[in-house]
Amino acid sequence: PPSPAHLKYTETRVWSIFRRAAPSQNFSPDYHRGIPGARPYPLYIKPDRKLSTEAVFSLVRDHYEGTDFDMTTGPAAGPAGNPNRPRPLEWETDGKTYSWERPVSTYNTAFSFVAQLRSYLHDEVGGLLWYGVDDTYTSCYFPIYCSVTSIPKAYAVGDMSHYSAKSAWWAFNFAANYANGRYQDMVADIRKVQKELETGFLKNQPVAEQQALAMKGEERIAFLTHYTDSLGNLVHQRWVELGNSLVTKYNDGYVKDSAMRVQPKAYPEEWLKYIIRQEPKKYLINK
Repeated sequence: PPSPAHLKYTETRVWSIFRRAAPSQNFSPDYHRGIPGARPYPLYIKPDRKLSTEAVFSLVRDHYEGTDFDMTTGPAAGPAGNPNRPRPLEWETDGKTYSWERPVSTYNTAFSFVAQLRSYLHDEVGGLLWYGVDDTYTSCYFPIYCSVTSIPKAYAVGDMSHYSAKSAWWAFNFAANYANGRYQDMVADIRKVQKELETGFLKNQPVAEQQALAMKGEERIAFLTHYTDSLGNLVHQRWVELGNSLVTKYNDGYVKDSAMRVQPKAYPEEWLKYIIRQEPKKYLINK
């Protein structure tokens, strides 16, 4: 049988997706917390309502927000509400074993995809992957149709040992890792670009597919290959620009506004109070 630690690392992720897709079923957290006698989660469920593609994107961008296991809150999240935790997940202190949560959106993800399969369309159009590299929370999904004969170059190159902005994986990895320095602020900028691009791709999807369906054979495949390539190149270009903008906007503890004027940005009030509770005299100015 699985150990309590393994249940925590794996089944909490299952529970969180199930509870969001089918809240009416009131899935208990007891099983993923290793409570003896708790019922295992089913292999699959029927959502309470039909899920949009965008809703599925949201499911895989989960850090247990709003639950008792929310990784964006508490001392471990730091002043910026960072859900990322260093490895190893498990450690021992004073003879007791502890572990971090492992979210659905884990920051050491290499790539992810949401498959969209529609048997009522021609094969070349009906199957596609909404594909993204690196952390799901800060990635950007674009469509790769199953019939394409090539993929965008930036998604086919890369070396784990050498950084290169020509690689989409490195462009995304750089932006996501740099954001760890001031997480909530920088991730808001990242998610703004993510939302803009993904919303545009979803909105244009029916138009592009109608164009493809009006074609036949090799012409249709060539069109979809070019379409996939153009969107992938756009995503890569925007993420290189995004990473560069994060470096200039968030620099040396300051945040620059749209006119590049330097603005101070203090810790949140809640975090300042936490610091004072831990060290009530260290920072006090006696008057």
